Amino acid sequence: MSDVDALVDAITARVASQLGVRMPSSSSSKDAGSDPNTPCDATDATCTGCGYCTTRKEGVVDSLISIGATRFGAAAGGLRPKGDIASMIDHTLLKPDATRAELEKVCSEARTWHFATVCVNSSNIPLVAKLLAGSGVKPIAVVGFPLGAMTATAKAFEAREAVRNGAREIDMVVNLGALRSKDYATVFDDICRVVSASRPYPVKVILETAGLTNDEKIIGCSLSKAAGAAFVKTATGFGPGGATVEDIQLMRRIVGDNIGVKASGGVRSTEDAQKMMAAGADRIGASASVAIVTGAKSDAKY
Repeated sequence: MSDVDALVDAITARVASQLGVRMPSSSSSKDAGSDPNTPCDATDATCTGCGYCTTRKEGVVDSLISIGATRFGAAAGGLRPKGDIASMIDHTLLKPDATRAELEKVCSEARTWHFATVCVNSSNIPLVAKLLAGSGVKPIAVVGFPLGAMTATAKAFEAREAVRNGAREIDMVVNLGALRSKDYATVFDDICRVVSASRPYPVKVILETAGLTNDEKIIGCSLSKAAGAAFVKTATGFGPGGATVEDIQLMRRIVGDNIGVKASGGVRSTEDAQKMMAAGADRIGASASVAIVTGAKSDAKY
């Protein structure tokens, strides 16, 4: 067991003890070679056909997507087929002064490129839900954005209203002050209440990882998983930094294969997105989405 595995297990056990909840260990007991988290360095000549690698099964992946699959297991280091990056992108417009014309534009782009979702502030959900109707692209609302310092009651109300107005995913900002103060019960309750208010739709927990220590990232991921979140997410795009390969790798290791990892903040190119995917991300949050799928340059900030 590595030092990281030991640290994850120790912190997870401590959090579980304080909260009185069961939080599964992140370390694996599987033998190397049979574990989908084991990095794969096989070549075409040495590939054993283990079934974990989406990179070498592009046709199979495309067929599964066509009948409704939205997530795939794969060995670490395996890339999702390049042509399918669009279906992993949350096309994002979160600036507070976004105009109707700008919202119409991002929705049109999402429909054209078949992005997974359009992510906007909750006040814009009624319009975005209308614009995306029948497209297969889901509207996402951010909640407690961008500071996360609102009460749990306020966040739960915002999530419930967003769902009522058409949101089909919720991205909430964690209570950063409580997390850094080691007030884990407050963090856990905050996430639980948003998860409950958002049912049956999935919740992503934004950790703002650039402002956290490794221990805080581990605890934030563990609490999110225990509270029933569907994803953990790196950043708001308005904080001290964005997604890094190291943070995505750490987050994936902590949450395992049971929930998603979203890389957001500073992902602006095809290369950026592919690095995050290789590190373990299964969703990308970006405003430079069109540049990512076309290979064009972008001056987007998020």
